[in-house]
Amino acid sequence: MYPAVNAVHTNAYLESLAGKSVEIGLLVNAVVLDAVQAGASDIHIEPWQGSMVVRVRLLGVLNEMIHLPLELLEKISGRLKVLANLISYQTDLPQEGHIPAAPEFGGVELRVSIFPTVRGEKIVLRIFDSGKRQFDLSVLGFQADMLQRFIQLLERPSGLILLTGPTGSGKTTAIYSALNHLVKRNGPAVSISTVEDPVECHLPMVCQAQVNLARDFTYPIALRSLMRQDPQVIMVGEIRDAETAAIAVQAGLTGHLVISTIHSGSTSGVFARLINMEIEPFLLSSSIVGVVGLRLVRQNCQYCAEPYQPEGSLAHLLPADLLEQGTFRRGAGCSYCLQTGFYGRSAMIEMLLVNEVLRDAILQKLPTRKLQEIATQQGMQTLWQTALQRVAQGETTLEEIVRVISADQF
Repeated sequence: MYPAVNAVHTNAYLESLAGKSVEIGLLVNAVVLDAVQAGASDIHIEPWQGSMVVRVRLLGVLNEMIHLPLELLEKISGRLKVLANLISYQTDLPQEGHIPAAPEFGGVELRVSIFPTVRGEKIVLRIFDSGKRQFDLSVLGFQADMLQRFIQLLERPSGLILLTGPTGSGKTTAIYSALNHLVKRNGPAVSISTVEDPVECHLPMVCQAQVNLARDFTYPIALRSLMRQDPQVIMVGEIRDAETAAIAVQAGLTGHLVISTIHSGSTSGVFARLINMEIEPFLLSSSIVGVVGLRLVRQNCQYCAEPYQPEGSLAHLLPADLLEQGTFRRGAGCSYCLQTGFYGRSAMIEMLLVNEVLRDAILQKLPTRKLQEIATQQGMQTLWQTALQRVAQGETTLEEIVRVISADQF
């Protein structure tokens, strides 16, 4: 279900004009305020044929909020450029900026991305609400046994922990929560440093640095310098290239606990990705202590969830025992969940712990599918198995996990 979001403040402002011209500043404030109060993570303002549409991302899914006259796009873009200290007259090149928190649009910070298209500029605003963001491992939605294993990984004195998953799967929140856990556990006795692009939230007692490509302050340069800063824990925002990967692996081997993210099609596919970056298998098997695959799945609204049967075309994906014994529920849609049937999201995780058996397999450069089989034999619960348990418990729907978890994870 992808219903439109009610743009209360925007509609109220437009209705109050009564023939007067639009004041762009007030209109922008109303649009942002509507998105913030709906709980959106992003606002998309884009030119369509005949109108300018405003869509908001709720729980990872885009929903239409309002259509506005196309001729307002240039003025809205100009207003946002001024707020973000961008070049207001430049319309043919992408621009990125930041708008600090302000009470007129809900006290949130905005990251602005403007991209030129053939119909005009497309604007995407990422919303950062520091007042609502929690970096606490206990609220991520990890199952109790998975949470305990993750905490055990964080208690290791050295090694490389990698998180993998698509954009918007909760990797940054999980890493920030992990760093916050380390600060709470060790206090001033631990030295934690990060290199990020960008720094999304300021953490207490953590030294955070932001890469700056324009000044040649890249991940590799930052990490080399950071190694001389006597850190115990290093967080690398993302491993994107062979040089960053090599330094992160080396740091994990030389007495540092390194936490980072890497894009890979699957949890076990991380090793193939790093080998393709020409990192030697013996270094990977010695440095990597765990890989965590993450996905975020929408949870059924507790106020309108009702029993249902999964679609026939999908029911065959369920094991016979779950199909017979499971408690299947789906939100019907209500005012609490904005008629979506979902409220909140929960993390599905797949935790691959590197033991002696897996180290031998990595040294032999076994293919990803074989590594997955070995990890499963060693007790790893797959993303699909974790998600099916949530479906059988009535926490989410089968259709939702199929939307989020790709077919090769089945």
